Amino acid sequence: MTPGIAALFDAALAAKARAYVPYSKFHVGAALLAPSGCIYAGCNVENAAYPVGNCAEASAIAAMILAGETRIVEALVVGDGAGLCTPCGGCRQRLREFAEPGVAVHVAGDEGLRRSFTVEELLPASFGPDNLTS
Repeated sequence: MTPGIAALFDAALAAKARAYVPYSKFHVGAALLAPSGCIYAGCNVENAAYPVGNCAEASAIAAMILAGETRIVEALVVGDGAGLCTPCGGCRQRLREFAEPGVAVHVAGDEGLRRSFTVEELLPASFGPDNLTS
């Protein structure tokens, strides 16, 4: 694991530990690297009124926006279970809003990195901000 991925992994793992998941018991943490070098993390937050909760990726994006940044240069998601915890469809679109198609999205488990994708691989032929510019 490269030092950059390791820092994202550590931040996402720490966020995952704080997830509020009384219903699903499925903890997810996400970490985003911005062009400034800052890392923004988030966890999933459930609500009794499904689907009102927040995904970890959405929480991390909100933290990044609150800090005044608007671009993602690398992302990492860590989740429970043996399978790949890839971003849901809505979060794939959220990532696309703030990341170029070639940006790496790493997927991990507690033991470490499992696989890496690009935003384009996760959301092929996507509709993004560039579709709305003239």
